[in-house]
Amino acid sequence: MVAERRSFLLRIDPMVLDAVQRWANDDLRSLNAQIEYLLRQSLQRAGRLKPVIDIANQAEMHQTPSPSDADPTGEPPTSAFPTE
Repeated sequence: MVAERRSFLLRIDPMVLDAVQRWANDDLRSLNAQIEYLLRQSLQRAGRLKPVIDIANQAEMHQTPSPSDADPTGEPPTSAFPTE
């Protein structure tokens, strides 16, 4: 399912547009995608847009560590706070 897109005219300072275009080129994005990315990022920081959940990253965060991730000494992790 593709989200509906709306078109609109944007009047923008040429220096700002050039800077965003260079940034888009660096990030391998189109100018339009870069502007939308920056707007979404700003809206999320301001609490005006809910963050989009990345299912791949969310699943990765909930995986249990594999044995290869364990301490190579085989020792259990030590607490930073004494228990006695």
